[in-house]
Amino acid sequence: MYKNDERIVMTLDAGGTNFVFGAICGNRHVVSPLCLPACPEDLSRCLQTMVDGFEAVRRNLPNPPQAISFAFPGPADYAHGVIGDLPNFPCFRGGVALGAYLEHRFSIPVYINNDGNLFAYGEALAGVLPDLNRKLEEAGNERRFKNLVGITLGTGFGAGVVINNELLLGDNACGGDVWNLSSSYYPGMIAEEGVSIRAVKRVYEELSEEQDLDLTPKDICEIASGTRAGNRRAALESFSRLGHTLGETLATVMTLIDGIVVIGGGLSGAHPYFMPAVMEELRRGLVSHSGLVFPKLQMTVYDMDKPEQLEMLLKPDMEYVEVPGCEGERVCYSKSKMSGIAISRLGASEAISLGAYAFALNELDKKNK
Repeated sequence: MYKNDERIVMTLDAGGTNFVFGAICGNRHVVSPLCLPACPEDLSRCLQTMVDGFEAVRRNLPNPPQAISFAFPGPADYAHGVIGDLPNFPCFRGGVALGAYLEHRFSIPVYINNDGNLFAYGEALAGVLPDLNRKLEEAGNERRFKNLVGITLGTGFGAGVVINNELLLGDNACGGDVWNLSSSYYPGMIAEEGVSIRAVKRVYEELSEEQDLDLTPKDICEIASGTRAGNRRAALESFSRLGHTLGETLATVMTLIDGIVVIGGGLSGAHPYFMPAVMEELRRGLVSHSGLVFPKLQMTVYDMDKPEQLEMLLKPDMEYVEVPGCEGERVCYSKSKMSGIAISRLGASEAISLGAYAFALNELDKKNK
């Protein structure tokens, strides 16, 4: 989608330390990324950095941009472009009308969203979802998937939901938020306390009984793989616990959304160590008072990064049944309920950029109808 579109959208990767500016046309980056310091303590300098960055990008474009679109941390009123009290951007405390400010300076529409939403949108329109549907078509399978849940694992636990190519924003711009769902693995706590960088570090420190550790999740991942010295049992368990908490949350989300799942973000590289626990949770049974056992999910979920499981998902399963009393007339019958889960191949940064691009063009198209 938008692969052959000639409109240009300027984008921003907004980190607490640096801002990285760019522009996309036809799902391709059309300028070299420009990195400038974010200046999160000083509002005037921070806003001027944004203006300088976008102006520098605009000067190098072959045609005028049609919009600005990017992800920015919340809390925020994204619909009105107002950024609220951010711990890593203290200069925005009290609320800053960032969208309106940039629209005034550049005289083009400005769209701001959170990274979880735009990650999901990028994967739905240019990543795992169209790739899976292409593979289904090539396999002669009539099944097509239209809904997607995007998960980002890193400093926090982010998510976004796309239904029929439309991003679920919600009435309060909270659509798809999962970080504060409750966790039975950590009773009384939010899911993010078990699904984040700090969760992996905390569990490793607790189980290894080592204090004042300065290990990153990458370090702990290397300990789990046996390529770095450390407590391997503690490392493996830290990722296993993340996987169980993530799987429990995904089971709730997939029950409501009924779509495929794609996982990205800094922690996604450790998937060999947390995915087994995720799959265990998704396939766990639940019981009724009468003793009947029901699967946690109605659909069978396949790990699309495992070739043998992907093959099961792609395998044609449609049958045809006759219509009673209508000789020779048959209808298609899908006997199996299936879904899939995969690690992002685009990577979170690229998916977010493509999501920002597609979101802006979709909004522009709505205005022009």
